[in-house]
Amino acid sequence: MPRLFMKRTKQTAGLTPGTLVHVGEKKIEKVRIRIIDYDETQLEEEEVKTVEECFPFKDKPTITWINIDGLHDLEVIEKIGKQFGLHPLVLEDIVNTGQRPKLEDLGSHIFVVLKMLYYDKEKNELEAEQVSLIFGENFVISFQERVGDIFEPLRERIRKSKGRVRKAGADYLAYALIDSIVDNYFVILEQLGETIEDTEQELATDPDVATLQTIRAFKKEMIFLRKSVWPVREVVNSLERGESPLINESTGIYLRDVYDHTIQIIDTVESYRDMLSGMLDVYLSIISNKMNEVMKVLTIFAAIFIPLTFVAGVYGMNFGFMPELGWRWGYFVVLLVMAAIGATMLFYFRRKRWL
Repeated sequence: MPRLFMKRTKQTAGLTPGTLVHVGEKKIEKVRIRIIDYDETQLEEEEVKTVEECFPFKDKPTITWINIDGLHDLEVIEKIGKQFGLHPLVLEDIVNTGQRPKLEDLGSHIFVVLKMLYYDKEKNELEAEQVSLIFGENFVISFQERVGDIFEPLRERIRKSKGRVRKAGADYLAYALIDSIVDNYFVILEQLGETIEDTEQELATDPDVATLQTIRAFKKEMIFLRKSVWPVREVVNSLERGESPLINESTGIYLRDVYDHTIQIIDTVESYRDMLSGMLDVYLSIISNKMNEVMKVLTIFAAIFIPLTFVAGVYGMNFGFMPELGWRWGYFVVLLVMAAIGATMLFYFRRKRWL
């Protein structure tokens, strides 16, 4: 995240506000534009080759959803922004993929930035994609970094006229897109939760350095997840409590439901963060206990050999008139005494349950 910030600063420093510079990874070669135009009775869906083919849908009385995959073609972004009256600063935020989730009410349209998350279970890491939504009275424009998303179930609902999406306006379509992104956070958290439980089981049986690395990686992912999810609560709350004429009163109850979901997600993220912190403390305690066991054994051996070393040192001074120096059985008696001292100390340590 810091490297992305530095890259963004370097590329945009000194430029006029509103200058379009794509900041982020180019995730597809060619921009793809898809249009779904519908009302309660009819549906039109197509993939267009040029951005100009989107322009006639602006003034149609039906609801139009324009989805643009790929942000690197600045000409496409600039043309659609000019046609739909989007502010240059909004277009600048769209192509800068390091944006924080936010909402801006610009009167004739509302601009929303969210993070769409994916979880790679093999690598145990999260991937994020910035999704920008702009909706007006009869249109919704979504900008994504790459092809592939979590909106296909919503498209199926529109195609099969399930639910109230075909009967409602552009504000309900925008809600449905936001709701799809938020619901996907539950899927991500469920996948993370399963992996965290496996790590916790590993911690209880035979933890090693790899376990510590896994816990630390999860802590970083939780920080990233928290940064991506926490602002969504503010976005949804602003939509629900705002006074924009673009949002019908009937959509408010659905936005409140999304707000409740964001609270649940945030609570779950905080619970996982506390769990991982506890797991890290447990790991450190286990390692400390193992070290204490090793030190205890070494200390017992040292304690046993201290009196033996004393006896050996006394009889190693080689004075001419020391007792037992000339005795035939002196060597064996000293060894026997030393063995008796060691055995006595071992018996004492076992009785004290130090061994």
